[in-house]
Amino acid sequence: MTALFDILLLLAIAVAIPGVINRTRARLAGRKGIRFTQHLSNAALLLKKGAVYSPTTGPLFRAAPAFYLGSALVALLFIPVGELPAPLSFPGDAICFAYTLALGRFFLILAALDTGSSFEGMGASREALYGALVEPALMLTLATLAMIFGYTSFEAVFAAARTFDVQLTIVLLLTAYLLVKLLFVESGRIPVDDPRTHLELTMIHEVMCLDYCGVDLAMIQTAGWLKSAALATLAANTVAAVCSFHWWVAAPLAVLLAGVPVGVVESTQARNKLSRNTTFLLTIAAMAAIVLFMGYLVQQNIEIQ
Repeated sequence: MTALFDILLLLAIAVAIPGVINRTRARLAGRKGIRFTQHLSNAALLLKKGAVYSPTTGPLFRAAPAFYLGSALVALLFIPVGELPAPLSFPGDAICFAYTLALGRFFLILAALDTGSSFEGMGASREALYGALVEPALMLTLATLAMIFGYTSFEAVFAAARTFDVQLTIVLLLTAYLLVKLLFVESGRIPVDDPRTHLELTMIHEVMCLDYCGVDLAMIQTAGWLKSAALATLAANTVAAVCSFHWWVAAPLAVLLAGVPVGVVESTQARNKLSRNTTFLLTIAAMAAIVLFMGYLVQQNIEIQ
């Protein structure tokens, strides 16, 4: 029953994050904004529509949304919420989590190339580049958690997360910050990408979905919510580990860590130039390497001056 409750909490987090983002953007702009559950109404509308496929596409294009959604759902099941057990847990599931997300990206890139469209091929090449740059940062961040706690399973890592000294707390808070930065990239949000743009020359993730509609598009959007929830819950667990490690703290914290920063950034910043995105991603990877080194120094009882 606890694993089922964990799944329900994760799904609730995934559903709540887009609503918080929209509400934050509206408040900062001085508007009332759309309904909190408007994204659910849009997804329900897409589910009622049929799919139209180009004659140039093959079976891979039709199957890719299901693979993308399935990979996001499986990755989400590795994540515990606070002290609750994860639905899927085994030694090394942190590494499996990273590659499960990469598998979903791989299928979406192949589907974009399958269309034969120059625009979607351009978006696929950008997604492949950014994926190759963001994965080292994700692996270094997960390695920091594994090194500090001595486990490669999320459930074991956060089960061992209780009371820490000041230096270790700083390392964990920096790790949570990196996970929030990675959330911006994985969810295709400003400053890396803008999900609201309709200019093919500037789109990354959205341009790969131009030929999708109906149920297929709903699955892709839902997968994005699940990926955001997975990274947000990881960040919330890392923060909650240094204060109050309970599900009733981690769950709302995950929604706030994902929804509020994304809403604030999208209201106050513009999307990066494409030439600056590479620097942005490499900076995250470099910061992750520094945090990993700091964690190593703390583990070796070396004082950080």
